[in-house]
Amino acid sequence: MVSAPVQILNVSSLGNDTFTTLAQRIEEIFGVQTSVLQASLNLDRAFDSSRGQYNSTALLAQILNSYQSPNGKKIAIVDIDLYIPVLTYVFGEAQLDGTAAIVSLHRLSDQFYGLPRDDALMVQRLEKEIVHELGHTFGLYHCRQFECVMRSSTYVEEIDLKRITPCTNCIALLRNSC
Repeated sequence: MVSAPVQILNVSSLGNDTFTTLAQRIEEIFGVQTSVLQASLNLDRAFDSSRGQYNSTALLAQILNSYQSPNGKKIAIVDIDLYIPVLTYVFGEAQLDGTAAIVSLHRLSDQFYGLPRDDALMVQRLEKEIVHELGHTFGLYHCRQFECVMRSSTYVEEIDLKRITPCTNCIALLRNSC
């Protein structure tokens, strides 16, 4: 469907087995070669002590500067709580039609909401957010289709209602952009 390879940067506490599965899903959905790299970011440079959160845009800049690739996409997975100045929090952020993206596990876990741990549900949410943010790097905007993975999600429950794949309109846009 698209041609640029994807590299998932593991900056989280998740194990290799989970990332192997994530890479396979990305390959299936986007039809691109996907690899995983154990990585690190200087989180202190993005921390805002008044909010107790990390600026995702500052982390995107680090990804761009530290993990350059001429034609590939990079998506970092982190455990920390992310924000952008105009929003209280974000699940992730990506460069539209660019090369870098980031997704946080922090608010994808049921434990954050005081519920029992459900690793399978957290991984499903993570998969959807990775596909969503990578969709932005491939030039997709937010979609209005209710179940499309490219629909904007403000709450974790909205992520749960989406499919993991783009809708037919978004798939057509992906094909046309290649």
